[in-house]
Amino acid sequence: MPLFLIVFFVSLGCVHAYALLKAKSALGFGWGTAALLAPLLVALTCAPLIIYFLAKQGMEGAARAASWVGYTWLGLLFFFLWTNLAVDLVNLVLRVAGAVSGRGIHAFLIAGKAPFLTLVFLSLALGTYSFFEAREIRIERVRILTDKLPASAPRLRVAQISDVHLGLLVRHRKAERIAEAIRRADPDILVSTGDLVDAEINHLEGLAEIFGEIRPPLGKYAVTGNHEFYAGIDQAILFTRRAGFLVLRGEAVTVGDLLRVAGVDDPAGDPTGARLGGNVRRREGAVLGGEPSPLFTILLKHRPQLSRESRGLFDLQLSGHTHRGQIFPFRYAVARVYPNLAGLFPLGGSFLYTSPGTGTWGPPMRFLSPPAVTVIDIERGAGPGVADPVPAVPSLAGSG
Repeated sequence: MPLFLIVFFVSLGCVHAYALLKAKSALGFGWGTAALLAPLLVALTCAPLIIYFLAKQGMEGAARAASWVGYTWLGLLFFFLWTNLAVDLVNLVLRVAGAVSGRGIHAFLIAGKAPFLTLVFLSLALGTYSFFEAREIRIERVRILTDKLPASAPRLRVAQISDVHLGLLVRHRKAERIAEAIRRADPDILVSTGDLVDAEINHLEGLAEIFGEIRPPLGKYAVTGNHEFYAGIDQAILFTRRAGFLVLRGEAVTVGDLLRVAGVDDPAGDPTGARLGGNVRRREGAVLGGEPSPLFTILLKHRPQLSRESRGLFDLQLSGHTHRGQIFPFRYAVARVYPNLAGLFPLGGSFLYTSPGTGTWGPPMRFLSPPAVTVIDIERGAGPGVADPVPAVPSLAGSG
């Protein structure tokens, strides 16, 4: 975690320096003006730390205001970064072509005040669109066929939420829209695959009750994500239980003699469990019983990583964590770490499904990565491990 923070803030500082140099070059102001702007950019770079400090001091209103300013700026800065890098790449290609051909290309270079302001307005437009895209909860549907369901239960419907990040920015309106999407899906089971809460959860009055009102007939199950440990594992689990979920921490339960649901802790609790309050993680193979079950088995695991020891011991692994990159084109960087970025992945007789995420982390934006509640219909079929393709994602709850 400390190494991640160092890399994060150094990278963010470099991006701010890049933006300042771009502005100086395009607008023509001097180093004196740049020096006057530098403290503001330093404050924006440190915004996550300022927000954390304000929340720790119980200054919820100030922390929420700082979150809106700091994280919205962070999202806009990301759009500014990649659009300017794209222009830089075009200019580099033009310069190389000019050097090779011996012809002057200065007139074709994209530079100056007008292109700079155009990219600023483009970043604002993309940020505005992304803000509204993040507000629209969609339903993503998956259909899996299995011969493990009894004739008395030809179909089981599972609704999955993941990475909601309830906290300073994701509040009651978003929670209500998510709850409404779940109610419309009318699931038999509801699962949360981690990061239900964000890093600060001291003031979430009324949010657990919104989810507590959802009572599917076969229950609600959850596992920890990394942010449950960042928030404080004990209070995070207390909140999740108040929301009506049974939190599975290295254990499996049989649901109505129809299926098994198993859950494991996120690795954020180990090896730093002593500091973050995590317990000792049980190996997945032991959690799943060490051998295949005659019951359809769902493994809840926050990160979409596959354990060799658990292969063949579950029928469907449900995960999240990636947010499908949240803001395009960041997905390409995330996919380097988590190749199973989002969607349904066949494993040869079983499946992994990675949720695109239901909320937002950091900037209250999503670009080309809409949030979703996933509805998985597990149906009795002729053979195990046969799934229909995931259809297009239809729009559901509006942006109220």
